[in-house]
Amino acid sequence: MLKLSLAGALAGSILAVLTWTRPGASPKPAEPADRGPVTIQVLNNGFHTDLVAPRHALEARGGPLAQAVRSLAPGEWVAIGWGDATFYVDQSPISDRLPDGARAFFRPGNPAVLMLDPEVRDPGLAYGQTERVALRLPPEAFDRLAGRIEASLDLSGGGPRVSAARPGDDARFFASRETFSILHLCNHWTAGVLNAGGVTIRPARSVFSGEVMRAARAAELDTAAPRA
Repeated sequence: MLKLSLAGALAGSILAVLTWTRPGASPKPAEPADRGPVTIQVLNNGFHTDLVAPRHALEARGGPLAQAVRSLAPGEWVAIGWGDATFYVDQSPISDRLPDGARAFFRPGNPAVLMLDPEVRDPGLAYGQTERVALRLPPEAFDRLAGRIEASLDLSGGGPRVSAARPGDDARFFASRETFSILHLCNHWTAGVLNAGGVTIRPARSVFSGEVMRAARAAELDTAAPRA
């Protein structure tokens, strides 16, 4: 009987973790301003998620994130991602990187980077409907989302610091104050950023890119209509 009780308690705990839902942040209404809603894109390549935001909206906020964005090559949009400082930057075949992938997943304290990649082409034209979700955020929600991105930057040296690069690639990888592990993956990070912008997420399931996209699509129903 005791074993059955323990098994039931364990099953209940697992179910509670998997169904745990974190409501999106509810920013206070902003003071009247000339700024309108900002449309961001959530992209999915099948296992990893990135965000794309208008460059002008990121720069207009000022602060360290705007400073980092201004250092990029030209492009009207900025792709934003987060991941392990070594595995995320490496572009060699995935089959050659499996041991490093295991290191990134299971060794605690791996340094991470925040990727900012200037995009010339509108992501709405460059990606199919199954690969992206567009979210139209009121300015105060966008500020919360951008603030969460900015909070990832390692500013211990006084400002954003580039810690990695890919030859021939305009993407820049800025040192992050956060660390990467199986408990805090790239999709967890994207889900947390979206949550700051008002998207309701299920943290335990956000290990999967499909779950992040599901949460974004659910929020799309609320953000598609113009906000008063």
